[in-house]
Amino acid sequence: MASELPEVAEGRRHGNRTWSVAGKAFAWERPFSKADIKRFGDAAPPDGPILAVRVEDLGEKEAVLAAQPKAFFTIPHFDGYAAVLIQLKKATKRPVLEALTDGWLACAPPRLVDQFLEA
Repeated sequence: MASELPEVAEGRRHGNRTWSVAGKAFAWERPFSKADIKRFGDAAPPDGPILAVRVEDLGEKEAVLAAQPKAFFTIPHFDGYAAVLIQLKKATKRPVLEALTDGWLACAPPRLVDQFLEA
């Protein structure tokens, strides 16, 4: 879905697939590190593939997390960072597409955003 947005480049960062626009990553695969897993303590971390997606700001992050509590979440590593995590096996297509589009809009250059919104 990310690759269908305008001028998206797919690459790898830290060994994980990453989607960028104008050199800015807006979505990336985000497996948990050993430190992340340790922070979950006795609770089981979300399983399956995890996707990180940029959001416009921390206010939008809170709104997205409140709107999609079953599939969208965050971890302490992302505190103060404008991005959410998505447990793909619990997410439906529409919210994932909306999150990817919003992430793309947050990172794309203004001329590209204007062209996209006018289409």
